[in-house]
Amino acid sequence: MTLDMALLNGKITTLDSARPEVSALGVKDGRVAVLGGADEVLARAGPTTRKMDLHRRRVIPGLNDSHLHVIRAGLFYNLELRWDGVPTLSQALDQLREQALRTPPPQWVRVIGGWSEFQFAEGRMPSLDEINAAAPDTPVFVLHLYDCALLNRAALRALGIDEESPNPLGGLICRDASGRPTGLFIAEPNALILYSTISQAPKLSFEDQVNSTRHYMRELNRFGVTSASDAGGGGQNYPEDYRVVKHLAERNQLTVRMAYSLFAQKPGEEIADYTRWLSLTRPGEGNEMLRVNGAGENLVWSAADFENFLQPRPDLKPVMESELEEVVGNLAKARWPWRIHATYDESIGRFLDVFERVNREIPFDGLRWFIDHAETVTPKNLERIQALGGGVAIQHRMAYQGEYFMRRYGKEAIEGRPPIREILRMGLPLGAGTDGTRVASYHPWTCLWWLTSGKGVGGLKLNKPENRLSREEALSLWTSGSAWFSNEDSEKGKLSEGYWADLAVLSEDYMTVEEDRVRGLESVMTIVGGEIVYAADEFASDCPVLPPVSPDWSPVAAYGGYCNERHCGHGAQGHRHSPGHAIKIMSPDGRAWQSSCGCGI
Repeated sequence: MTLDMALLNGKITTLDSARPEVSALGVKDGRVAVLGGADEVLARAGPTTRKMDLHRRRVIPGLNDSHLHVIRAGLFYNLELRWDGVPTLSQALDQLREQALRTPPPQWVRVIGGWSEFQFAEGRMPSLDEINAAAPDTPVFVLHLYDCALLNRAALRALGIDEESPNPLGGLICRDASGRPTGLFIAEPNALILYSTISQAPKLSFEDQVNSTRHYMRELNRFGVTSASDAGGGGQNYPEDYRVVKHLAERNQLTVRMAYSLFAQKPGEEIADYTRWLSLTRPGEGNEMLRVNGAGENLVWSAADFENFLQPRPDLKPVMESELEEVVGNLAKARWPWRIHATYDESIGRFLDVFERVNREIPFDGLRWFIDHAETVTPKNLERIQALGGGVAIQHRMAYQGEYFMRRYGKEAIEGRPPIREILRMGLPLGAGTDGTRVASYHPWTCLWWLTSGKGVGGLKLNKPENRLSREEALSLWTSGSAWFSNEDSEKGKLSEGYWADLAVLSEDYMTVEEDRVRGLESVMTIVGGEIVYAADEFASDCPVLPPVSPDWSPVAAYGGYCNERHCGHGAQGHRHSPGHAIKIMSPDGRAWQSSCGCGI
């Protein structure tokens, strides 16, 4: 057997306990065929083998985001101005001002999550006055986590919102003393106001959505992401909103492996959705690049406990149990895996009551299901999850809003949230991800940095050393750990013979680089199934060419995606809080935040 590719002279972290580090790797038919030293690999090479010198760079298995809204993000990426990683509010507002000038009617400027005011040197959010001054005529929608959105006057006009407009379902429109909407929309008691408002803005054409998805995958490849479990999302209907990824899959143009779950879209119609979907498709349908994974993360809307730490913990409605039991019973009977969004232990306890009842009637018997997020899950409920054969997928949401959690629940309460050390000790399936793009950023290295340093994006220390992970532990959660959640742990997640040749060659050595430089890491060559999908620096000539970003006024054409030091010319760490720094939670007008809308804001 002659190798297709030989990667030589590297520092290759395999995550295979038999050979944890090697210097060379050989690929055949998209899979790892041989590992070891150069002599071992070259012994299998031939005249057609492509030989590549890794220049002693660190190589890791391709990163696998266990919770990413990758399909939805791809449809909108070219429309979005990303403030992910931008170090100052001044720079963010400059981008907003410039983008407003180039955005044609009737399009909007959208800043859709991925940032927190704590990342800015100024340590605050933009004010509505600043947003209106930057964009007086072009509609602007700025989403901040899942707690609020800032709309300029042009956006209010485009939506027809005035003094007579009622509060929409699931939120509050803040008003001045005269009753005029200010442009501040607050998610109270839930985020439906945010979903429903942005859904009214114009979308891209099918052709531009295809282009947008390709450029978003390139952005993920830039950071070494080769796989993602797609968690569905509000407004992501099946099968309509999957046309683009299926179109790309048919043309062999996907560069990120996607295992997707189907997300119930309308309150009260969840069982109808799942009954229809169970007749249309099945888990595993597709191929190694695009396949159905199961159901969720939203199974029923009555179970949604949004992680808005500016608000008290939501109490789920009494109807939740009966609605969830009907859906989960149907999924278990059809042998469909599922995932469910759960921020709070109180919600998890109620979900587990339902799961235990269903399991008594329809044994799960190895069916893979898991809790997403689980920031405050307790050991007692972890034991119940384990007894039912479930897992936990965690994300770096605390890195973006830990200050809010600490303000509400106290400094001690935030340490070890989620309780990753306890989950590892128990041996539950555990994977890591981002929950990008509407809350936290899709940037994987922020998550790896948070896992190993215990810091939030503003530099605040969230976790004591005993709750932090080693670099290898964190990497394992992002690779072999995440593969369990799509039932692919026997063929990806490590670099071992027979596994997919999915890997990233890094800009610096993740295992030894200074702690805060972990956030600045990128891939200089990303390989999926033995094919180079992204390359930079000394490998740049091997980077596949993409069509130009479309439309040509797209923010991506001007600013790209995540603002990293290698591309932006500044440090990626942003503002740092000293250990005794007093955190002020500010409203968009600069005054102290009120958690409920008395509209003195």
